[in-house]
This record gives sequence, structure tokens and C-alpha cells, in this order.
Amino acid sequence: MSLATETHGFLSPTGVEIAFLLVGLVTFGAALVTVTTRQLVHAALWLVVALGGLAVEYLLLTAEFIAWVQVLIYVGSVVVLLLFGLMLTRAPIGRSPDADSGNRWAALTVAVAAAAALVWVVVDAFRATWIDLDGPPAGSTEATGSSLFQNWVLPFEALSVLLLAALVGAIVLSRKAKADATRADTAEADQEGAR
Repeated sequence: MSLATETHGFLSPTGVEIAFLLVGLVTFGAALVTVTTRQLVHAALWLVVALGGLAVEYLLLTAEFIAWVQVLIYVGSVVVLLLFGLMLTRAPIGRSPDADSGNRWAALTVAVAAAAALVWVVVDAFRATWIDLDGPPAGSTEATGSSLFQNWVLPFEALSVLLLAALVGAIVLSRKAKADATRADTAEADQEGAR
């Protein structure tokens, strides 16, 4: 076998690299629709597609543990919590006119600036980093577990508290809306009784 058939370059991608690119484009499109749609329920469902696409990307990178955590925690829990919040607050199912505040250009400017800063920080942090391909896989359960429970315990627990606060907030908003509706019904019944 010659050396030319054993290696491939940038212009001869493998099937996994092509699949990675295609899934990445679908994921990017779903994320774009998530933040631009004016229907809250559709935004939540497109978020499921975007997070599922990320899980497929992790599978293509042979990080199976991270992929299943993505599916179980983000697609399974966070999106379900978001949908419960939408249902409890009685968000409109159709097009919501108050979902657009009119600050699209300011939001786009902030998003582009944040993305540029994030790319710059990541490139600057990993510019001279070399990955040891002969060592244990970076996405393995052992490497991920030791990193998660040694370095990332505090952010992980902060996320769980944040999700709990979001659920409690949705319940409080739901009860307030129900109490307001009950008061309005009582006032309307009193007015009809007075007639």
C-alpha cells in the first residue's frame, strides 16, 4: 500500500467528516430558527433539534458518554422543563406579538460580539495545545467523570439550582395567572349580579 492511499488531506474528507459537516449545518440552522422564530413552542421544538444535533456530533467524535448525557439532560430534562414552563404560564401556542421587543439589531450585535469573543478566547487558550492521541480518549467515561467531579462540580451544581429556580418561577407565575383569572371571573359575576 502506498503512502498516498493511507493518508488523506483536507481536500479528501472521510465519510465521518462529511457527516460531521452536514449534521453541523443542520444543527446551526435549527439554532438559528430557535432564536428567530416568534412562536415560543416552535422555538422549544427547534431547540430539541439543535441539542439532538449536538448529541450526534458528539457520537461522531466518539464521545458516547457525552452524547448520552446531552440527550438525557438537555434534550430530556431542560427542554421538558422549558415546555412545562410554557404550559404552566399559558404561553400562546401560535404567533406571539409580544415575543419581539424590537431590539433585533442590538441583540444581533451583542450575539456577534459574544461569538467573536468566545472564538478568540478558545483559539487563544488552545493555540499551542497538542492532543495526545495515544492516551486515553478525551470523551471516555473515565476522563469525563474525573474532570466533571474534580474541576466542574460547582458549575454543575449551580446549573441544577438554576433549573430548580426556573421551575419554581414557572409555578409561581402560573398560580398568579390563575388567581388573576379567578378574580376577574368573580368581578364579572358580581357585575352581572348587580344588574
